[in-house]
Parts: sequence; structure tokens; C-alpha cells
Amino acid sequence: MKLRSSAITQGIQRSPNRAMLRAVGFGDDDFNKPIIGLANGYSTITPCNMGLNVLAQKAEIAIKEGGAMPQIFGTITVSDGISMGTEGMKYSLVSREVIADSIETACNAQSMDGVLAIGGCDKNMPGAMIAMARMNIPAIFVYGGTIKPGKLNGNDLTVVSAFEAVGQLASGKITEEKLIAVEKNCIPGAGSCGGMFTANTMSAAIEAMGLSLPFSSTMAAEDEEKSKSTEKSAHILIQAIKKGIKPLDLLTKEAFENAISVVMAVGGSTNAVLHLLAIAHSSGIKLSIDDFERIRQKVPVICDLKPSGKYVTVDLHKAGGIPQVMKILFDAGLIHGNCRTIEDKTIKEMLKEIPSNPSFQQDVIKTINSPVYDKGHLAILKGNLALEGSVAKISGIKKPVLTGPAKIFESEEECLKAILNEEIKAGDVVVIRNEGPVGGPGMREMLAPTSAIVGQGLGEKVALITDGRFSGGTYGLVVGHVAPEAAIGGNIALIQNGDSITVDANQKLIQLNVDEEELLRRRKNWTKPKPKYISGILGKYARLVSSSSQGAVTDQIQ
Repeated sequence: MKLRSSAITQGIQRSPNRAMLRAVGFGDDDFNKPIIGLANGYSTITPCNMGLNVLAQKAEIAIKEGGAMPQIFGTITVSDGISMGTEGMKYSLVSREVIADSIETACNAQSMDGVLAIGGCDKNMPGAMIAMARMNIPAIFVYGGTIKPGKLNGNDLTVVSAFEAVGQLASGKITEEKLIAVEKNCIPGAGSCGGMFTANTMSAAIEAMGLSLPFSSTMAAEDEEKSKSTEKSAHILIQAIKKGIKPLDLLTKEAFENAISVVMAVGGSTNAVLHLLAIAHSSGIKLSIDDFERIRQKVPVICDLKPSGKYVTVDLHKAGGIPQVMKILFDAGLIHGNCRTIEDKTIKEMLKEIPSNPSFQQDVIKTINSPVYDKGHLAILKGNLALEGSVAKISGIKKPVLTGPAKIFESEEECLKAILNEEIKAGDVVVIRNEGPVGGPGMREMLAPTSAIVGQGLGEKVALITDGRFSGGTYGLVVGHVAPEAAIGGNIALIQNGDSITVDANQKLIQLNVDEEELLRRRKNWTKPKPKYISGILGKYARLVSSSSQGAVTDQIQ
């Protein structure tokens, strides 16, 4: 076992180096042990991350017991739920890059031999995975866990319930007292948003790719099994260091295909497209949005989960979790059983003891022959409005086809105001542009407008398209990640109010029904908008970021 940290502990500058380590708790016998970074996303900014410090402490003890030396360092998080609908949401996707950069910086600067990353909120997971792939040192991810559902009058609530209640209030469907009751009851404690939203989607994808332990992605944050799983993760990582198992040994093209299959099967977030593309980029794997459409055609949705379904993630856990989902897909020939995991097992070996059929005592996980939907719910649409592609989430929509007049908004706030004023009517195609990676900058999520539309009963009657993105809590006939985006001259910038637009998930089409000559005339008159930020992290991000069709990465080769 060759250790990277020997450069620190046994190098030419041995005495100063060792003196620094003695000051943080190293003894004479510790300098030949592996040094493991503990990337701790703890904060009280969001309930998703407020329980992480306890897990970090559990991991620290387990690493020492396993014969290695832990070094804890912090990494940031921001709360999408709190910043949603504000200017602050522009920092959300940016934080993924900051998290990746910070973990890479700390681990490589200190020549760490491995890293255990603990995260809860949406960007912690892809940020950690991007860093793991870049560094390619033995690594494992520990998910902080999902929140338990809130309760009101016997019904399960999630954070999305509060956003939808705003639309219900605006249309007179509920009282302000009911809105406040939903607000007070929808988030009962620690953990990430409880439906199959972005955090739970990405934790499921990481488990499917073998970088976290089986069953760990659906555990509740406040349950004891989460602490025990964290301790086991620490011991597994030490074994991976001894065996030399590295992330790029696991992150193969087949592993990404497994992750996509699981995302489709559980009805996961549109953000999975963006994040898996970015992780693949860092892994040197050629993954494209067309791979998502190819897999969507084969893999049905077999889990009845919120936002469009009935159950929350703790229900999925009780029903068998991601291993049960994977076993059903494996038996149907829809995932690759030869992919390896951090435990040095193949997926086939890992699933050996999992029953082929879900329990009859649950209704969360369906069989392959009786799915929730026959095909995956994340459709890749192309056409003259999205030459590079776009991502449509069509779960819960009986007829994912609409042609209607465009109603254009240059920002999320402008659109939400119109929705709450009941200016959006059935048959409209709502367009929110200049919210892309460059134009936003930061590609905000449009949860407030989409939830307000659903709250007003227009979820199946209105289409919404944007070069921004969506929360994992969004559902309805919505199309995001439209690329090229408006700020760099994509055709979404050329739409005029009243133009006919077709969104047709069946035909995988997003089309502006304007002839080519008219589009050429409009393009000649188009001028590139001035950057909204020229300095600071948003200005830097806007200058570096790639198209959403490439994962909105900031380290692409120029």
C-alpha cells in the first residue's frame, strides 16, 4: 500500500511537517497510517445539512478505530429551498463548483490518501463526486439522509407543498390560515427534502454507481441506522485504500448507464441530467444527453414517489430501497451487473440476497410488468428551439403534447407575478429566458412558477419552457435546460409574444413555429445582453461555464 501522505509525513521537510501534524493530534505511531480527509458539509443554513456534524464525528471515530488518521475540513452549502425565487438562487448551481474545488484543493494540498465526503443538500453530492473523479483517490460518499414527511390532517407534506399552497391561495382554493398551517408542518426536522427531489435522486444515483453503501441513499437523517452506515462507510474506505480501489475504477460508462436507469425507475429530478453529465466530464467518460433518451425508451418508472406520485423516500426505504429497485432492473436486463462497487463487489454480487419481486405488503415499488409509466419520465427534446437539446419532465402528464401561444418573461420573478395575477391561461406556453448558466447567471430553478401553476390547477394545461432549470420538486409539462441558451444567441432569444410553440414529448420535439426567413431576420436584429454580473463569483462563473447540454461545467478545455 503506497500512501500519498508519505510526502507530507516522511518528506525532506520531515520535522516541520511532522510538527504541524503533532499539533493536530498525531502521535509517534500515526505517521505511517493513511490520512483520510473528512469533507464535512455541516451547517445550520439548511435542515438538509444540520445533522451532518454528528455523522462526521462518528466517521472520525471509526477511521481512528480502523487504523487511519482523519482530518476534518469544512465545505459550503447553500439552501435551494430558502433561496428559491430570489436573486440568491443564482448561487445554487455555482456552489456545486465551489464544493468540488474546495474538496479537491484540501485533499490534494495535504496529499490525503482517501476522502469520505458527507453531504445533504442538492449540490453537496455532485460537487463531491466531481472532486472524487478529478482526484481519483479512494473515496466514499455518505448521504446525510432524507427528512421524514411533515403531516397535516393525516396527509404527508414536503417542502413543495408550501410552494404549491402559494398558488392555491392566489386562486382562492385555500385560506391564508391553511397556507400558514402547511408552512409550519411541511418540514419537521433534519434531512434533505423528502420526495424524489434532487438530493434523493443524486444519492440514489451515487449508490447505483457504487460510491456509497447499499441502502444508504434512502435512510432517514434522524434514524440510528444512518449513524451505523456512516461508521461502516469509514471502515469500507480504509479497505478500499488498502486494496487501491479508486473512483475511476468504478465510474465507467456502464456505471453511469446504471445510474440513469435508476433515476428513470424512481422518477428522479431533471437535475440528474445536468449533474451526471458533469461527473462524467470529470471522469473522462463520454456521456451525452442522448444517452438519457436512449435509456428512457427502455426503462419504465416503477416507483410511485412525490412530487407527482404518492409516497416519500422513507416509504421507498421501507419497501426495499435502491437495491430492490436495482434487482428488478437487473432481472429485466436493464442494468449492468458487472460494474464494481466501493465494497469490491460486483453489482450482481451486491444484489444476490435481494428478492426479485418487491413485497406485496407495500405499494411504493411496482413490478416491471406493471409500472407507473411504461417509459422514463425525463425526455430529451430537440428542435429549432433547442438545437443542443432540452430536458422535459413529463411525469403525471396524461398527454405530454401542447401547441400554444408564447407568453415571454425575461426573469423568474416577472413570470411568477403574472401567474399569481392569473394572467396565464390554459393552452399558453410560458417562456422564461435569460436564466441559463451564462444569462442568469447560475441557471436558477423555477420551482416557484411551476408550483404556482400546479396550485392553480393548470399543471396539465400549460407548458413552461426555460433555459434555466427546475427543482426536483417540479412536475407538469415543463421543459428546462434549453440549449443554446438565450444569452448566447440561442433561438429561445428570438421568440416573440404570441408565437406558436409546440412541445411534444411523444415526438421528442420542441419547436418554434416560425419560418426560417423570419428567424434570420430576427437574428440580425438581436443584440447580446450585457452581463448582469462582471465581477465576483457570478461574473467569473458566467465567463467560464459551459452549455447546460455539457453539464454546465467550469473546467472544460478551452
